[in-house]
Amino acid sequence: MKVFRIIVAAVAFAAFTILAQTQTRPTTTAPQARPAAGPANIAIIDSAAFADDKNGIARVMAAMKQIEAKYQPLRTELRGMRDRLTTMRSDIQKKQPIQEAKMTAQQAEEADRLEVQIKRKQEDAQASYQKDSLAVLEPLQKDIADALNAYAQSKGISLLFDVNRVPVIYAAASLDVTRDFIAEYNRTHPATGARP
Repeated sequence: MKVFRIIVAAVAFAAFTILAQTQTRPTTTAPQARPAAGPANIAIIDSAAFADDKNGIARVMAAMKQIEAKYQPLRTELRGMRDRLTTMRSDIQKKQPIQEAKMTAQQAEEADRLEVQIKRKQEDAQASYQKDSLAVLEPLQKDIADALNAYAQSKGISLLFDVNRVPVIYAAASLDVTRDFIAEYNRTHPATGARP
């Protein structure tokens, strides 16, 4: 009997709540129609072209050349170490049949140490290269992104696709603003200017 009273009280409370809401709810008029969206000005850009040697963004090329120049001596050193390892392995194979096994084992051990040294040096160089690339290119990428936003707004572009990031099946050549943006960016952000 007690459970029945609780159920009746809950139903009565729910009915009262619904009745109160329907009486205080404002009447709505016909839904207002939204204005139709105007035609969107769509364009595409290919950010891969920013790093083009001849027609790319000059500041990107200058930054990449700076990083490459810094790591060129290390690349040369690693290439020399790999050549030395190749020569050592070749000598071991040639001399193995005519020399003592102990001598061959020592030479193989030395070659293995050099191989480990090369791997460590390559890993360290790769980590340093990535760190330096981020330090140089990240502020530049932000600057380019800001310039792209400003460019799109100044040209009345409401939607800009980067074909290097979003697959585009077809786009008319007239939609591609890559060359125009690069030319404007190079004009307004010369490579000889201060780094961002």
